[in-house]
Amino acid sequence: MNKKALKTLEYDKIIEQLTQYADSPLGKEQCANLRPMNLLEEIVAAQQETADALSRIYARGKVSFAGLRDIRPSLLRLDVGGSLGMPELLALARSLEIAEHAIEYAAETENREREAGDEEEPQGDSLTGYFAELEGLPGFSREIHRCIISEDEMADDASAELARIRRQIRQTGDKIHAALNGILNSSRDMLQDAVIVLRNNRYCLPVKLEYKNAISGITHDQSSSGSTVFIEPMAVVKINNDLAELVIREQEEIQKVLDRLSQEAAPYSGTFKRNVEILMKLDFIFAKGAFARHQKATMPVYHAKGYLNLKKARHPLIDPKKVVPIDVALGREYTLLVVTGPNTGGKTVSLKTVGLLTLMGQAGLHIPAFDGSELSVFQEVFADIGDEQSIEQSLSTFSSHMVNTVEILKKANSRSLVLFDELGAGTDPTEGAALAISILSYLKERGVRTMATTHYSELKVYALSTEGVENASCEFNVETLSPTYRLLVGIPGKSNAFAISRKLGLPEEIIAEADTHIANDSRSFEDLIADLEDSRAQMEKEQEQIAALRAEAERLKERLAAKNEKIDVSREKILKEAHEEALRILQEAKDYADQTIRNYNKWS
Repeated sequence: MNKKALKTLEYDKIIEQLTQYADSPLGKEQCANLRPMNLLEEIVAAQQETADALSRIYARGKVSFAGLRDIRPSLLRLDVGGSLGMPELLALARSLEIAEHAIEYAAETENREREAGDEEEPQGDSLTGYFAELEGLPGFSREIHRCIISEDEMADDASAELARIRRQIRQTGDKIHAALNGILNSSRDMLQDAVIVLRNNRYCLPVKLEYKNAISGITHDQSSSGSTVFIEPMAVVKINNDLAELVIREQEEIQKVLDRLSQEAAPYSGTFKRNVEILMKLDFIFAKGAFARHQKATMPVYHAKGYLNLKKARHPLIDPKKVVPIDVALGREYTLLVVTGPNTGGKTVSLKTVGLLTLMGQAGLHIPAFDGSELSVFQEVFADIGDEQSIEQSLSTFSSHMVNTVEILKKANSRSLVLFDELGAGTDPTEGAALAISILSYLKERGVRTMATTHYSELKVYALSTEGVENASCEFNVETLSPTYRLLVGIPGKSNAFAISRKLGLPEEIIAEADTHIANDSRSFEDLIADLEDSRAQMEKEQEQIAALRAEAERLKERLAAKNEKIDVSREKILKEAHEEALRILQEAKDYADQTIRNYNKWS
């Protein structure tokens, strides 16, 4: 996909937003490198992965990949017998923990599906294979954390020898401090401060310069003012030497522990590499799913038939509270859509919505549109949108757009989507309109799916009179002097210059004079468009009334059904109570008769 279209349609801003939903630097890098694809199978597979991630997020929340780092350079050193440092080993352990959490996440998802479904084994989805390939080594990750506390600290019990050495270090340090404290207390007047300081890794005392020769020892440093010298008393020289030797032995033992852990990790180098690559991929896929949830986006239906049908599509970079959804189709009944209407009416937004959603879909991202929206695979998307006047090249706005147009005409084919904003503008209207019609005809003959915005009435006529070309317009409310941003396919946009001027208070005689300068055929055409708009508005009003009547009829039907049900229940209740009462009366009569017979037999 050409970089110019990506920039013009602001695809990079979509990628910036997507990147925020990845947890790890590796996942963010995958998001940042995402580009539209043009193989149908790859696009469908990527869309399904996004859909499956979104389903899992809704069901169980998003699995976390926080803390995942690129450990592959470290693995290369392991493969040649090298040893890793503490930060690298902790990164290995973290990758194992993330893998183990992901495995648990997948298992819990499968258990829920198993409990909810009739089948013994869940079918799984496009992500099941990724989770199945992950391998955890809980014993090894626990061993790393047992030995390594942080990136620069190893635990005392990482080895028995390290614990013994550190115990000796503490004991030796105590001896040094005891000896120095004795000197400090007995020679307080000779010291600049009553503290023990460290110079060149040796414990010293800050001695006043005039008492330099009063304390026997080795001078290691002098203050910047020269008034203090830092002396290691002879009484602690040997103990300091012992401490230095112990510190060296400590570092050697730490390295032995790192060597051991590295050797234990080496056989699992392939596991680590496979895990990190799968986790990186999953982080990227779940970022797409989380982004889709944030946008309330859906998976488009993909095909290679060359048409698109977007239902209630929203531009993803416009505030969701303000964006107006549009319905737009292109490529089936007509391959060319001409959009007309006043400035700020939403024509450019409609154009960008179609282009950006096409790019997003081919990148495997869900699109902010209703379920069932259809997209086709385009090998290229070309867009000439916005004012690209070049001062450096001394090109006018018209020339700049024409340079882009020439380039598009060279490359566009039947598998391209071309978007023109104000085609032919910036020059003499008559010539501009003629050029625009010729350019659109050229593209139409070659089967290029094209959407173009324009002010020219000639293009409205061209769309009305040419097979395979359709008009569309962005609705404008003359009463409020504001656009509604609704895209109306099948109806050309009307010029509202007179109506707007009248609404703004331009004298009627000026408007009437202006009207005399308009040709009769132009006036008739505008009147026809006005009639079409009135008819459309009337039809929409009638459809709304019909819908309201249908809704009311449904409500009455439901209420009647509820009443009938209530009547049925009441009837059943009455019949049941009557039946029970009859049985009771019969039983009483039977009991009375039996008692009478018993009394008769008794008396006789």
